Amino acid sequence: MAHIDAGKTTLTERILFFTGRIHSMGEVHTGSTEMDWMVQEKLRGITITSAATTAFWKPMRGPFAGTPHRINILDTPGHVDFTIEVERSLRVLDGAVAVFDASQGVEPQSETVWHQANRHGVPRIAFLNKMDKVGADFAMSVQSIRQRLDANPVPVQLAIGAGTDFRGVIDLLRMKAFFFDEASGEPSEAREIPEPLREEAEALRVRLIEACAEVDGTVLQKYVDGRLAELTEAELEHALRQGTLQRQLVPVLCGAAFKRKGVQMLLDAVVNYLPSPADLPAVEGVTPDTQVRVTRPANDEEAMSALVFKLMHDKSVGTIVFLRVYSGTLRTGMAVLNTRQQRRERVGRLMFMHANKREEVDAVHAGDICAALNLRGVRTGDTLSSLEAPVVLETLRFPEPVIQLAVEARARSDQQKMEEGLTRLAAEDPSLHVGVDSETGQQLLSGMGELHLEIVVDRLRTEYGVEARVGQPKVAYRETLRQKVRQDYRHVRQTGGPGQYAHVVLEVAPGPRGSGLVFVDDTHSGVIPKEFIPAIEKGVAGVMERGVLAGYPVVDVAVHLVDGSTHVRDSTPQAFTIAGSLAFQEAARRAGMRLLEPVMDVEVTTPEEFLGDVLGDLSARRGRVRGMEGHGTVRRISAQVPMACLFGYVTSLRGRTQGRAMATIRLATYEPVPDALQESALAAQQ
Repeated sequence: MAHIDAGKTTLTERILFFTGRIHSMGEVHTGSTEMDWMVQEKLRGITITSAATTAFWKPMRGPFAGTPHRINILDTPGHVDFTIEVERSLRVLDGAVAVFDASQGVEPQSETVWHQANRHGVPRIAFLNKMDKVGADFAMSVQSIRQRLDANPVPVQLAIGAGTDFRGVIDLLRMKAFFFDEASGEPSEAREIPEPLREEAEALRVRLIEACAEVDGTVLQKYVDGRLAELTEAELEHALRQGTLQRQLVPVLCGAAFKRKGVQMLLDAVVNYLPSPADLPAVEGVTPDTQVRVTRPANDEEAMSALVFKLMHDKSVGTIVFLRVYSGTLRTGMAVLNTRQQRRERVGRLMFMHANKREEVDAVHAGDICAALNLRGVRTGDTLSSLEAPVVLETLRFPEPVIQLAVEARARSDQQKMEEGLTRLAAEDPSLHVGVDSETGQQLLSGMGELHLEIVVDRLRTEYGVEARVGQPKVAYRETLRQKVRQDYRHVRQTGGPGQYAHVVLEVAPGPRGSGLVFVDDTHSGVIPKEFIPAIEKGVAGVMERGVLAGYPVVDVAVHLVDGSTHVRDSTPQAFTIAGSLAFQEAARRAGMRLLEPVMDVEVTTPEEFLGDVLGDLSARRGRVRGMEGHGTVRRISAQVPMACLFGYVTSLRGRTQGRAMATIRLATYEPVPDALQESALAAQQ
């Protein structure tokens, strides 16, 4: 995981080569890598969808002596528009390699994926890539991890040289130097540390021992007793592993993946420091009926549980369902329960994936990442479990879209094909929302950015043969209330037969940002029977989804049901759904509605000579500069800018800076549109 262009796919390609998974290495710039298999990835030289593969490295010790370690690898995109791929990968993996461009240190998307990993409790090691690049700086990169990520980076290596002088690394556990062969990237035999670097290496080793002493009693005792010379490599390795698993430290390695330097040592570190499924606590879930919390240890003998984290459509075999098996054994032909739908499924073929290639197997076990066929109606985030011991695992969180555009098929005959294609693409990518404009009947696509939707339209053409006309992109606004109001609403309808009666009194108020709908039943003495309460909430939620002011979803509202009444014959759930819906609409109009706009975190890296132009342009776009820092002659500006002012910004920035500046844009928050601009914002969206 990393910022765009840090070298993730190149590193993965070298890992596959050194583990014998492939016999010749492809390159991103020529579109020949194994993991970037989509047409759009090959043409653009970026990763768009996370690709899964499996590799084997070095025999295990102990009871499984001689068996190589199995490493399941997910190569994720670095572009913020495809952050859903990182989110779902982090949900199902056990450890992560955070890759950094050693000339840049921590970049904006590095921060985003790091915080995602924090949220999922994923242990990490850091790899400072591109040490052979001009401007590479080992110490600066380590310091930026400490400052910008609030992490505890602990170098286990020290680079020998940087840029064109990068020649090798010092192993701080063994206190030996290793020099890389320029042609093969293979490390040399252990040598003595070059004298100019000995003092720095010894200081870093003391820092490493201090970090280990904080997490391991054996190292602490020898540190306190002044017996540092007695510390063995195995003791330090064990302490580093414990600290990594507890997420109290992050081992830092370095190399140059393009030149194959440091890749084998990184593989050793993955085996030595990152967890196996057995090292982690048992996964937690709830029983579908009683919601009782249960655990499922990573053991082949346990009841089977697996999480669906990705779908992929393949023309030859249909929908491929990617699974992480958390417990038990899943076999071909086995009957399982989809606990979301409470529906039995029979597993067709099982396979391990190597990017878009498939290797069929009869069974998969606890800890495996695999794919399955012939599972109908399954969605990303669903749990599959054994019939005898059903469980619902925590599902995935999907980001809110910030941009919207209308599409229509150029040829009327392609309309149905386009709708089918969009349905499949939305099933694959939960951050893509597909809807219909109620006024024009056009298909509306909502996504994470201009590039995201551009790729979707391109995939319609290349994968489904549909040429689409695309409207101007629009901002995906939200709506919310301005003030608190109390609304009394009585729904009465008499049509000769059974009538409809529902009476509700609602208090509605703006809620905290990000709270969504908070619905509270504050009625007393059974004035509204309990069976009608969910119907009222359903009516309110329906209006919030459709919008009140301009058709955008209403968010962050607290609704208290405080009173009401019923009729002995004419009160039904349907009547209370209608009453809840109309009561909320009326309350919202009285409270006054305001637009919320997505405000983006923008980070611009620019040569110092263009600093004034860049700052002026950000200010003209309603931007608020929040900070600035420098490294050499390069300046990094952090700002927040409304999405409405950012269409075409990256192209404009390149024009202003002779193509030498870069920008990263990601969602920060939703904020109210200034009153003076709300009418013009609504008019611009028409």
